[in-house]
Amino acid sequence: MPYRTLAELPTAVREHLPVHAQEIYLRAFNNAWEQYKDPRKRRKKGSREETAHRVAWGAVERNYEKGGSGKWRRISS
Repeated sequence: MPYRTLAELPTAVREHLPVHAQEIYLRAFNNAWEQYKDPRKRRKKGSREETAHRVAWGAVERNYEKGGSGKWRRISS
């Protein structure tokens, strides 16, 4: 199920990621939800939701990293 707002994101996402990273997660999840509607397009035979979550975390990790303190921070270019 696609997310309409940041408040609808999973608790782990809301509690740990900065707002900008949450926005990335939301957009990536929703895009993947549509893109992987067809099970044949999914690589690991996961559910549509599992696939969308994997894609969303991947999108966040391209822009953010978990620092030594455990907090997520933006990767500098």
